[in-house]
Amino acid sequence: MTTPNKSHGRKAIRPSFKPRELITPTPDLVGVWKANIMTLFPTAFPGVLGESLTGKALQEGLWQLETFDLRQFGVGKHRNVDDTPAGGGAGMVLRADVLGQAIDAAMTNTTDKWPLIYLSPRGQRMDQALMQKLAGSDGVTLLCGRFEGVDERVLEHYQIIEVSLGDFVMTGGEIAAQALIDGTVRLLPGVLGNQASAEDESFSSGLLEHPQYTRPATWNGRDIPDVLMSGHHGKIAQWRQMMSETITQDRRPDLWQAYKEKQNQD
Repeated sequence: MTTPNKSHGRKAIRPSFKPRELITPTPDLVGVWKANIMTLFPTAFPGVLGESLTGKALQEGLWQLETFDLRQFGVGKHRNVDDTPAGGGAGMVLRADVLGQAIDAAMTNTTDKWPLIYLSPRGQRMDQALMQKLAGSDGVTLLCGRFEGVDERVLEHYQIIEVSLGDFVMTGGEIAAQALIDGTVRLLPGVLGNQASAEDESFSSGLLEHPQYTRPATWNGRDIPDVLMSGHHGKIAQWRQMMSETITQDRRPDLWQAYKEKQNQD
């Protein structure tokens, strides 16, 4: 018999595969975007996500985070989570039976709008479009790999999406997971405070962001461009657009090409 979720206001008590603390600074909230993290290093979280705007938003209940220690699902008295690669080779591979139990636990009480992602160097690259898509979901479950990776059967069985931080290899997925969460959480309503900040920044329009300036007006012989001090909002907008286009053309010709193609289609 299934135990129903119990809720009071936005707080909810749900069945869990692991015991919860009796008192937590951020209780489980109903209808709030949440990141579930499967990792061998749960103490790595929230890490930098607990600082600045993301940390403040976490404490205010604008988003939630829960870690699932893969070691708790390990096999035998030593809680083994990995084994040697089938067919030989260097390193170790995370076991399918261990990961299967962890995924089942982490995906409990999730919805259809809740992607399951494995941080992997062979996955699709993170970009702003992905962050915007994830921000529109109900939450995300992230698998942080270690060693030589995970058993391929797990990826196939759960149809896991593979996502990469970039074209390089790291010792594990924890840093990539934090980058993905940070890029997503800042797009959630109320986190930045000023929604225009998210709309005007790099990649939101397909272009890199224009240069930014602030006080003092002159520093080391360098002045803030006159147009920014003019108070003429139309000219300022034109200057910023021109600078965004110039910088994108120079630094990211791939983005510039995609931007021009989209303009032609529109």
